[in-house]
Amino acid sequence: MSRETRMSAGILLIVLPSVMYGGLSLLSFLTMRSPGYADNPLRHDLWRAGHAHAGVYLILSLVMLRYVDEAALSPFWKWIARTGAPIAAILIPAAFFLSVVSPKATAPNGLINLAYLGALFLAAAVLSLGVGLVRAARRMDQGSQKILARGGDSQLDPPA
Repeated sequence: MSRETRMSAGILLIVLPSVMYGGLSLLSFLTMRSPGYADNPLRHDLWRAGHAHAGVYLILSLVMLRYVDEAALSPFWKWIARTGAPIAAILIPAAFFLSVVSPKATAPNGLINLAYLGALFLAAAVLSLGVGLVRAARRMDQGSQKILARGGDSQLDPPA
């Protein structure tokens, strides 16, 4: 695992308890029937969605990091693959939370558009990683075919 990937994984694991704390906060708002949360269905739903998206994208980020160093990508695209999902894990929940900051909100404000920006980062990350992994697999297949063509055993001989 590269230094960059290991550092990113460490940071994400350090951040994870903040998502856990957010869940605890939402649970207390719900159980204590906090005004502005329990009595505002829009705010309730968007904050719940924000918390869920933060957790899911954080875990997706950690899973993706496992594969970044194996992908056949340039350094720029590896950076996109490594950082796009964590950026989405910030922007998309921020859109949900900040678009209904007011306890009396009846509609999301303009900050909801951060979700679209986050979705672009997420799409760039998963697509670049997916393409890089497919490219790496094809390179492995080509290496195995060369070994077999010269009479070697692809399981025993390393690619030339």
